[in-house]
Amino acid sequence: MVKLTLDQNVHDQGAALFQEVQEYSPEELEAESTKVRSLIDWHIMPIICITYMIQFLDKLSLNYASAYTLKADLGLGGQRYAWTAAIFNFGYLFWALPANLLIQRLPVAKLTGTTILIWSVLLVCHVWSKNYAGILVLRFLLGMFEAGISPSIMAIVSMFYKRSEQPTRMCIFLAFNGMATMIGALLGYGLGHASEKHLKAWQLIFLVIGLMNFAWSFVFLWFIPDSPMNARFLTHKQKVIAIHRVSENMMGVKTTDFKWGQAIEAFLDAKVIAIALIGLGCGVINGGVSNFASSLIKGYGFTGINTTLLQLPTGAFEFVLVPICGLAAGYFRDSRCIILAIICLPPLGGLLGIRLTSLKHRWTLVGCTWLQYLIGAPVILCWNLLTTNIAGHTKRSFANGMWFCFYAGGNIAGANIFFAREAPRYLSALTGLIVCYCGIAAIVILLRQYMWWENRRRDKLLGTGLRTSEGADAEGILEGFTDKTDKSNLHFRYGL
Repeated sequence: MVKLTLDQNVHDQGAALFQEVQEYSPEELEAESTKVRSLIDWHIMPIICITYMIQFLDKLSLNYASAYTLKADLGLGGQRYAWTAAIFNFGYLFWALPANLLIQRLPVAKLTGTTILIWSVLLVCHVWSKNYAGILVLRFLLGMFEAGISPSIMAIVSMFYKRSEQPTRMCIFLAFNGMATMIGALLGYGLGHASEKHLKAWQLIFLVIGLMNFAWSFVFLWFIPDSPMNARFLTHKQKVIAIHRVSENMMGVKTTDFKWGQAIEAFLDAKVIAIALIGLGCGVINGGVSNFASSLIKGYGFTGINTTLLQLPTGAFEFVLVPICGLAAGYFRDSRCIILAIICLPPLGGLLGIRLTSLKHRWTLVGCTWLQYLIGAPVILCWNLLTTNIAGHTKRSFANGMWFCFYAGGNIAGANIFFAREAPRYLSALTGLIVCYCGIAAIVILLRQYMWWENRRRDKLLGTGLRTSEGADAEGILEGFTDKTDKSNLHFRYGL
C-alpha cells in the first residue's frame, strides 16, 4: 500500500481522504467498491441524464419552432434564420474557455445549477421576441450560458468514475439527447395543435421548455454534490473508497490552482490539437443537422406538422445506438478510437444517400436523414478521450475550452453552409459534412497510433511495472494528486 505524504505542493481536494485509504485492506476496499459505484450510479446518473435531456430540448427548441410561423413572424427569411441558429454558437464560442476556467475554480454543481436557472429565464424570454434583432440577442446570451453544461458534466463524471467506467456513463447521458429529440418532436407536434389565442405554436414551445428547465435547476442544485468529498449519500468510509476508485485515473480529484505552464502545454500538445480538430468536424455536422433537419425533411414534401413528427425516430436511433457504443468502448480495452472511427460510417452513408437519391424516394431520404443523429456518438467518445488522456487540472480546463471553442466554431460554419438557394438538396452542405466525417475518422486513427507509440516509449523507459486494471501504477497515482500533466507524469498511460 502506497503512502501519500501531504505537503505544500499537494493542493488536491481529495488528497486528505486518499491518505485514509491506508487504513483499509485492499480486500476491504475492493469489496466495497462495487457498492459505492452503485450508490453513485443511482444518485448521480439519473439527475445528469435528465439534465442533459432538458438542455438538449433547449437547443432543439429553435429547430422545432421553425416548423411553424417563427420565420414569418420575426422576419427570418433567406439567410436570417441561418444566422439566428449560428448566433447561439457565437455566444457559446465567446464563453467556452471562461466557462471551463470557472469550472476549475468554483464548486461545479452549484455553478451548473445556477447556469441552468439563468438559461431557463432566457429561453422563456424568447416568447416575447418581436423581430430579428431581439431573437439574435437572446440566442447569443443563451449560447453563453449553455457553454458550460457539457464540460461541467464531464468534470462530474471524471470525479466519480474510473476511466474504464466513463465511456458507458457518458454515452448513456448523451443518449438522453435522443430522448429529448423524441419528447421535443411530440411536444412540438402537440403544441402545433394548440388553440391558445394569445400565444402561437412557436411561442408555446419556448415557454414550455423554458419552464421545464427553470424547475429542474432547483432539483440539480439540491441533489448533485460538488465532489465525492461532500456527497451526502456517501458515508465517510464510502467517500474514502470513492476517492480510492478515481485515484487510478492518475489525475487526482480537483485542484483550483491556475498554472500558466499547463495552459501553454495544452495549446502546444498534438493530442489536444487533434481532439480539437475532431471537435471542429463534429461541430460542423451538429450545426447543420440540429438546425436544418426540419428544413431537409420539409423539402422532401412533408407538411410542417408531419416534419416535426418525423423527427421522433431520430431520437430512438440516438437513444439506443449511442449507449451501445459506450458499452463497447468500456468493455473492449483500448477501443475508444476504433469505435469512434467506425461509428462515422453509418451517417456518412446516409449523407451519400441524401446526395444521390431521387426526391421521388422521400422515405429513403428521411431514413438517411435519421442516420445523421448518430453524431452524438463521435462527440461523446471524443469527450472521453479528453477526460481520460489529458491530466493536469489547468491543462484539462484549457484543453476542454479549446475543444468547445472549435466545436462552437464548427456549429457556426455548419449552420451557414446550408444555403437557402440550394433547398431542398443543399449540395454544398452535404459535401461539407461528408468531408468532415472522413476527416474525423482519419484524425482519430492517427491519434490512436500516436498515443500507442507514446505508451510503448514510456514502457521501454520505465518498464511496465505492477499496474491496476486501469493501467495505473503507484507512482502514477501519487503524481496525479500533485497535479502533474500527462506529459510530465511519465507513469501516466493513455487510454486508446
